[in-house]
Amino acid sequence: MIGRERESEILRLYHAEKWKVGTIARQLGLHHTTVRRVLAQAGVDAGRSFERRSKLEPFLPFIRETLEQYPSLPSSRLYQMAVERGYRGAADYFRSVVARYRPKKKHEAFLRLSTLPGEEAQVDWAHFGKIAVGSTFRALWAFVMVLSFSRRLFLHFYLSAKMECFLDGHVRAFEAFGGVARRNLYDNLKSVVLERAGSVVRFNQTFLDFAAHYRFAPVPVGIRRGNEKGRVERSIRFIRQSFFAARSFRDVADLNTQAEHWTAGFAAERACPGDRTRTVREVFDEEQPLLLPLPENPFPIAHRAEVEVGKTPFFRFDSNDYSVPHQYVRQTLVVLASPTELRVINGQIEVTRHERSWDRGARVEKSEHTAALWQEKRRARRGSALARIEHTVPSSKKFLRTLAEQGANLGNATLLLLRLLQNHPARELDRAIAEALARGTPHFGAIRHLLDERRKRRGQPPPVTAHLRDERLQNLVVEPHDLGTYDVLGGIKNEK
Repeated sequence: MIGRERESEILRLYHAEKWKVGTIARQLGLHHTTVRRVLAQAGVDAGRSFERRSKLEPFLPFIRETLEQYPSLPSSRLYQMAVERGYRGAADYFRSVVARYRPKKKHEAFLRLSTLPGEEAQVDWAHFGKIAVGSTFRALWAFVMVLSFSRRLFLHFYLSAKMECFLDGHVRAFEAFGGVARRNLYDNLKSVVLERAGSVVRFNQTFLDFAAHYRFAPVPVGIRRGNEKGRVERSIRFIRQSFFAARSFRDVADLNTQAEHWTAGFAAERACPGDRTRTVREVFDEEQPLLLPLPENPFPIAHRAEVEVGKTPFFRFDSNDYSVPHQYVRQTLVVLASPTELRVINGQIEVTRHERSWDRGARVEKSEHTAALWQEKRRARRGSALARIEHTVPSSKKFLRTLAEQGANLGNATLLLLRLLQNHPARELDRAIAEALARGTPHFGAIRHLLDERRKRRGQPPPVTAHLRDERLQNLVVEPHDLGTYDVLGGIKNEK
């Protein structure tokens, strides 16, 4: 390619100085085909070019027809097609001819749009890379709304672009503006448009309900028509350059705090693009009274999803596990998810609430859920232990009833009976309890005394009463070793 100045020089030398093509090529250090191409583009018959055009003459109808059907077809491909049909000319000249016959792209002219105060807002998502959240990374999305008249900005960052975040961004923006524009412009994103055929649009029903609640008209712009919502596009570029660039923050909450201060301060004090003599804040003060008022009740923005609780009291949502009370195991519950909170319901009953985690693989549990489960397990263990004692030691039932009447702790009493049963035969323990009750001494000291007296009469040593918490140690059997070896060693020593 040669520059415009060189092309002008070629035309000047050819027309004003009457130089021939070869002379121009030699003096300017160009190939003669380049000179002929420049002259041909200017509509000049440069002598020898007639010979080359004659080779291409039969293919001109083919070139026109193909370019009418495929205006953007590359010249290299069109040249190959011509060669396959018998063309034997040079490729450079072929491209110069194709350039003359290729349909010129028509550039669309745009009108500068103007809106009335309170009439229109433009909305879009903007992606700002990824940030670390716990042990994972999440996409960072910015929800941006701009009022078309005053250019007042709303900015809030999310870790997802799902419907609950999309609606939450609207609600926050409406509250920040103190009202709602009569129509909002959008791209054809799935949160707004489910399907589109030309001008026929099938809206997302949830978003239609949301728009009806706040009484604004959702307006999808034309496909690949970003210019129709150029104000929010320029606002996003302004955010990237003036707010996000080189900014440090701890987490999304800190970033949103900074964004709130920036939109209320620096962004509001800039000159309004529609009226450079006033600031955005001054124009917004004029526009705000003309916005639609907010409804009394907010729209329920939470996303609804069914979850399964397995054999452990946890359910999984968005790659994280959340606890529920243990009585809901093996059940299906409903989660109402907002960007900040999860509500778990069963029919009309609220089961629990959790702060939403944006980590992945996290385990979110409440201490009261775990404590209740442990208490239930302990009661179950006590119940099974009590059933075992009453079955093997019949007199224990009356003994425990007597202790209950005295206000004793039955849990501790059951545990002490279990320890006695580990160290004494069930029959002996039953007799000792019955005798203690008959003597009017229903307490563990009397029972132990009676058991020890019976052991002494039988000539047995007292039992080891140490409580071994490890069940493997409780059932451990130690085999005694033959001590005759020590007698032999003692005799050898005496001989010496």
